[in-house]
Amino acid sequence: MTSLFSFLKRSLSRLLVLIPVIFGLTISPISVGALYPSDPSSVDSLDTSLHGQNLQNTEYVKYDLSGRDLGDANLSGSYFSVSSLKNADLRGANLQNVIAYATRFDNADLSGANLSGAELLKSVFNGAVIEGTDFTNAVLDLPQVKSLCERATGKTAESLQCSQLNQSYVPASKGENKFNPGIG
Repeated sequence: MTSLFSFLKRSLSRLLVLIPVIFGLTISPISVGALYPSDPSSVDSLDTSLHGQNLQNTEYVKYDLSGRDLGDANLSGSYFSVSSLKNADLRGANLQNVIAYATRFDNADLSGANLSGAELLKSVFNGAVIEGTDFTNAVLDLPQVKSLCERATGKTAESLQCSQLNQSYVPASKGENKFNPGIG
């Protein structure tokens, strides 16, 4: 009997806590955009030129930074998710250890940028200028590495390990399957 009263008391106190919340939401519902700490509409308050700014460890979720001047900016340790940096000027930017998931770098100028140690999964670099860009120990999807290696030269090609890209490929043996003997 004591446990029943204890259970009812806890349930009633939880309900009393939720009633104002439920009542408040029915009067003025919260927009979905307000739930994100990086509201994309707040990008309008950013300067068009963020050239040379210290933007270390900042978060950009669903931001549209297309065409922005981020040249020589320090973005190390920052987090980009489903963001757009299309046509952005990132010349000489420090993007070391950045996490950029599903971020678009189409036609961005990454000349001399440092992307070493960056996590760039699902990110796209179509038409990006990558002359002198450092991708050392960066994690990219294989199709993106192949695409970047097609136009990479010098330091950039070395940092992407383009010369080793085809060496890891093991072609199937003709007539003999070494992994599954007996299956031709």
